[in-house]
Amino acid sequence: MALPIHEACILLLVIPGLVTSAAISHEDYPADEDGPVCDQPECPKIHPKCTKVEHNGCCPECKEVKNFCEYHGKNYKILEEFKPSPCEWCRCEPSNEVHCVVADCAVPECVNPIYEPEQCCPVCKNGPNCFAGTTIIPAGIEVKVDDCNICHCHNGDWWKPAQCSKRECQGKQTV
Repeated sequence: MALPIHEACILLLVIPGLVTSAAISHEDYPADEDGPVCDQPECPKIHPKCTKVEHNGCCPECKEVKNFCEYHGKNYKILEEFKPSPCEWCRCEPSNEVHCVVADCAVPECVNPIYEPEQCCPVCKNGPNCFAGTTIIPAGIEVKVDDCNICHCHNGDWWKPAQCSKRECQGKQTV
């Protein structure tokens, strides 16, 4: 004899070597308009940035989500921009993540750049220059480096050695 069975109320009992279905009456489990109520419902996951959780029902509920970013031990408001170092610009995103960019410095136009405190990129304190042997000479002018040689930097190519012209001299070496 077959019993009328509501599809939401089938329970499978596993017995070694035998699988049977058994009907469960609607009176055994409370129900609402959506069907039987689960004893252990599938709860939504709690947001990872949740700072206040309440347990008022079957499932825990997040009542407060972190609305700031933490970066190197400091808190920043959502959309706040900040500069943790001279070379770094950051922003607290709505996702509570900090996104940063690092300055891309131009190549200095000298052989002796200096890093100043609170500045990200190196600067050429004495302007563009290049090497004439072991001597640093300024760009844009001819420089007499010794009794026999006059040198000048290549235009815009500071990393190349200076171009030198030999003058008439006696017993002197050229660069």
